[in-house]
Amino acid sequence: MLVAAAVCPCPPLLVPEVAAGAAPELDAARAACVDALGVLAAARPDRLVVVGPGEDGVTAYPEGTPGSFRGFGVDKDVRLGPGEGAAAGGELPYGLMAAAWLLERTGWSDAPVEGITVGEELPAPRCAAVGRDLAARAGRVALLVMGDASACRSLKAPGYLDERAAPFDAEIARALGAADGAALTALDTELARELKVSGRAPWQVLAGAAEGTALGGALLYEDAPYGVGYVVAAWS
Repeated sequence: MLVAAAVCPCPPLLVPEVAAGAAPELDAARAACVDALGVLAAARPDRLVVVGPGEDGVTAYPEGTPGSFRGFGVDKDVRLGPGEGAAAGGELPYGLMAAAWLLERTGWSDAPVEGITVGEELPAPRCAAVGRDLAARAGRVALLVMGDASACRSLKAPGYLDERAAPFDAEIARALGAADGAALTALDTELARELKVSGRAPWQVLAGAAEGTALGGALLYEDAPYGVGYVVAAWS
């Protein structure tokens, strides 16, 4: 069953070497992510599953799968937890690379790690079913859920300014902070796509995994420093 979850944003800029001179702008987000991972460790899980955004369907990444930030101009490599796993789906995608960096930063050694990505087009019922399956894989399961809110919060945002973005992100932050799985499941898939929300499917996986539990939530961070909504929350 699911015993804890951490929700973190997944921009490559989370890694200070990638952000370079802009790194201080996300210091508060990084600190909140470290706090959220502390909640996972305190839950003493038997397994940690990292869930992030992907291209299509569901793709699995075993422990030790490598990733590289060279595509973002930085000679920095990461692995998903310890080990030398070979990736069935290739190297880690950017969302799981951000998670691997966080796990490395916090020195995660509390439980075995595996990763999955869920595609943007995956419908909410399918996402929930994936979550229920993950929660049933071990006695005590924790999730590290990676994803961003809208990318349309300012004129300079990747998706330009959309007046629908701020209220949509506010509901996301409320739901994640309140561990409101029903609200996450009910997120408008089409609107999320239009607002370039990468976290919709991963959050709905979390909602499915949390069904039947009594987890409470805490909102640790919410801001949009680059016109993209970043939310950090912990469920325990």
